[in-house]
Amino acid sequence: MQVIKEYMQRAYESGLLPDEFICYGKQGNLVEIEEEGTGIRRTVLTFCTNDVLGLVQNQAVQQAAIDAILQYGTSNSSCSVLSGRIDLHQQLEDEISAFKHLSHTQLFLNAWMAMQALMDAYCHQAISVPGFQNTRETLILTDVLNHGCIVSAIANADTRSGKLFGHSPRVRVRAYRHCNMDDLARKLQRYARPGDRIMLVSDAVFSMDGDIAPLPTMIDILSKYEGSVLVMDEAHASGAIGATGRGIYEYFNILPQDVIARGIAPVIMTTFSKFAASAGAAISTHVAELKPLLNLSPTSIGTISLPAPTTAAALESIRQVRQHPELVQRLQENTRYLRSRLIEHDFDVIGETNVIPVFCRQNLIRNTLPAR
Repeated sequence: MQVIKEYMQRAYESGLLPDEFICYGKQGNLVEIEEEGTGIRRTVLTFCTNDVLGLVQNQAVQQAAIDAILQYGTSNSSCSVLSGRIDLHQQLEDEISAFKHLSHTQLFLNAWMAMQALMDAYCHQAISVPGFQNTRETLILTDVLNHGCIVSAIANADTRSGKLFGHSPRVRVRAYRHCNMDDLARKLQRYARPGDRIMLVSDAVFSMDGDIAPLPTMIDILSKYEGSVLVMDEAHASGAIGATGRGIYEYFNILPQDVIARGIAPVIMTTFSKFAASAGAAISTHVAELKPLLNLSPTSIGTISLPAPTTAAALESIRQVRQHPELVQRLQENTRYLRSRLIEHDFDVIGETNVIPVFCRQNLIRNTLPAR
């Protein structure tokens, strides 16, 4: 522990750690906070929430969560394969399947667990089955700026539980330059071997840069590798892009069925912490057999299922989005407005979505911010 103490002391001295605040209440985007260091309380306008559609305090969403608590309690207290599955799970899975145009959906507590489960299921089939042996290696292509949940899952894809406790072929991971489709094509041509099972994984909207993956070109490239799998992480795309907020496929006017017709298996990960005023994640696919395999993955059977109030809040949020597309349109209008105003004031703004990275040059900060 001495190393930890010395490390943290140097981090404090270097000013690398963020200020910490405690929130005592929220009213829309106004929050009452207390500075941990001084104990001073004040009400401020927050620009750092993931509640992109403002549904966290939507009355219908709140009531759905309350009703679920009264009917089921605060926790299911079991994993889904034992006694932890409730009808709200099925309803939420059906809602997501309809929203994403993929017929089979499996829920998870968060995106990190969902992505780990997908790697276990696809690369190692999650559990050993007598008389079955896979002899084909997996090649995973990943954007260098993918979210940490993807990086964590694929970095250990060759040593996840399916590999650790049983025999399955190697998993090889290769990164390509950010949204650089020429580099992706080169990497596939260079590293793909006959018989490989090929998976391409990418954020749909990149969580730190705010740009959108070039889905049509990705599909064109993968179509040369029949049977390949295209995984899109739509954490920041759901509810944010596309005319009705369905995500990257709608944004490019493509249906998952169009991709299937070209010999590619689309997989979509949806998360509920941004647009759906809740927590949790889901994996959607058109392959019926993948869902029970995901359900048997260690990240499913090793922990409780999504709690009832969390499930109900996500379910009602998605229904609100489907019933009120103006919520998505308002977000997109606000995004265009904020981006244009920042640019007018000489800020360096990148990306093209409601994820708005702003580069703050030192002289710009000095000239713009009022003196304290």
